[in-house]
Formats: sequence, structure tokens, C-alpha cells
Amino acid sequence: MARGLLIVLSGPSEVGKGTVLKEVMKDESLHLAYSVSMTTREKRPGEEEGVNYYYVTKEQFLSAVKNGEMLEYAQFVGNYYGTPLHEVERLRDEGKNVLLEIEVQGCMQIKEKCPDVVTIFIVPPNMKELEKRIRGRGTEAEEVVQQRLEKANREMDMIREYKYVVCNDDIQLAADIIKVIIKRNQELYQGK
Repeated sequence: MARGLLIVLSGPSEVGKGTVLKEVMKDESLHLAYSVSMTTREKRPGEEEGVNYYYVTKEQFLSAVKNGEMLEYAQFVGNYYGTPLHEVERLRDEGKNVLLEIEVQGCMQIKEKCPDVVTIFIVPPNMKELEKRIRGRGTEAEEVVQQRLEKANREMDMIREYKYVVCNDDIQLAADIIKVIIKRNQELYQGK
């Protein structure tokens, strides 16, 4: 059995990564597995432990980092986010293509450790639309909204570090493009 791909999906907050990802995950022929990240932030309404994130304390998270148990990690707005290494390796060894939805900082860490990673950056149709989406959440203070907008601008500057860039102006089209990217890379990886 061939080892699975490692695929990183990044993009600014509220660009629709999760929505596009749900569409991509429906295609069983891609043999995808979603790696659940770990975070120190509080669980939001409707989120589930082990589905959206593994919710841990700051002490537990930093212990995992110290012990080399994280593939990547980042800190944003006072919280840590990261990818447990053992889960990614287990899934890839089972022949699954592992999909990570992570921040730009984490992607750069993974590129150093895994040169075969497939990197995809999702962009909004324009920055005005992205601001509308961020404000539309209605769950955060203005200070946090401004932090997210500033971070989005910094992340957009990192597009050149990604192999593929996909615009999420149409969810189904963005998902279809990502599926083609995965299929093509799987063919290349397996030498077909």
C-alpha cells in the first residue's frame, strides 16, 4: 500500500476553508482523512471535542511541543493551535491522504519537515468580501476583528510560498479544483 499524501490547506479567517473542505471530503475516491488539530482556545457553540479540535490546556499543549509531539503549531490571539504528529503519520501509513487546515506559520514549519507536502492557499474574491465575512460572524469584539483583518493581509503576502492558489468565490468550483489538485498529485506521488 502506498503512503498517503500530506495536503495543507490555508487561507485567511472566514475565507471558507471549512466549507470548501467539507465538499472535498465528500469524494471518497480521494481516500482523505482530516487531521484534527489541537487548540487551547475555548470550544465555540456547536463544536465537538475530537471533531473540530482537541481542546487542551496551555500546559498540555506546551508539553506536547516540548516532547516533539507536534508536526506544527502557532499562537494567535492568545491561543495555541497545532497538529499532533502521531495522528498524521498513522493515517499516512494507512494509505490515507491527510488533509490539514492550518495557518500559514504552521505550513512553513511543515514545508521544512516534509518537502513532499502539497500546499493549497484559499483566497477570497477580494478583501472587502473577506472583511464582510469576518464581521458577519458577530462573535468577536472590534479589536479581535481588526487583528483578524491585519493577519489576513499578512497571510495574503505569503501566497507565493504555496504551490496552488484557489479562489473561493464559488464553493463547489473551489472544491472541484482542489479535488483535481489532489488527484494529480496522487498520480505523481505514486508514479503513475
